[in-house]
Amino acid sequence: MRRSNEDSDFPYWLVAVALLLVWAFWQVATNDIYGDVFNKLKRGVGITIMVSVVGYVFACLLGLTLALMQLSGSIILRQIARFYVEVMRGLPILVLLLYVAFVLAPALVALWNWLPFEDIRTRDFPLLWRAVLALVLAYASFLAEVFRAGLQSIDEGQIEAAEALGLSRMQRFRFIILPQAIRVIMPPLGNDFVAMVKDSSLVSVVGVLDIAQIGKVTAAGNFRYFETYNVVALIYLTMTIVLSLGLRAVEQRLKQRTHDAS
Repeated sequence: MRRSNEDSDFPYWLVAVALLLVWAFWQVATNDIYGDVFNKLKRGVGITIMVSVVGYVFACLLGLTLALMQLSGSIILRQIARFYVEVMRGLPILVLLLYVAFVLAPALVALWNWLPFEDIRTRDFPLLWRAVLALVLAYASFLAEVFRAGLQSIDEGQIEAAEALGLSRMQRFRFIILPQAIRVIMPPLGNDFVAMVKDSSLVSVVGVLDIAQIGKVTAAGNFRYFETYNVVALIYLTMTIVLSLGLRAVEQRLKQRTHDAS
């Protein structure tokens, strides 16, 4: 198989990005203003990573459930899943975030208090977890389509052969469908995780102290908008570039395994 021009090109873009990052980290190491801003912003890195990882894991679980519902034999399950996916994909993530934080969360608290459990207050539902819930609900709709496309890419003949061998539905899914589908869905899943890291900055609008929120507060206090947002961009760019390179390496390894197997 011939390699594409993109695969054979020398990664000049990566050299340019590396030089940019080296310059930025040099500023952080040698410039007191950049260093002070970085020390403040690094407190939000853990929150950003936690929001991204936790939100993505639960979005994958919900997305896979929705994908299986769309492929089920029940028209009710298919229509429910389709309704959810279309509605959530039609809402801007920022709007959904505000809706979950200030409409859905109080409604859930009211429902909890209506049940025979100990009453809680709306403020007992932290804004951090409201933001995570919003990202889960939003990204589950995107990931559902990724999972559905991957599951449908499996040749029907293989599934019929596995059924003829007496494998149960769960065994067919575990040993036949999922191992092949994961090779198809891995690249878009990786892209969505990188997008989740970037979209996690939206949680700052509800006051969650992630990188973006701390950057906004810091810039408002020191009026060093240029330096502050340079460092904010540096941190996000570093995380996304590292993730993208790692995911590209995994994708290349999967392609190599597929080529060797064939």
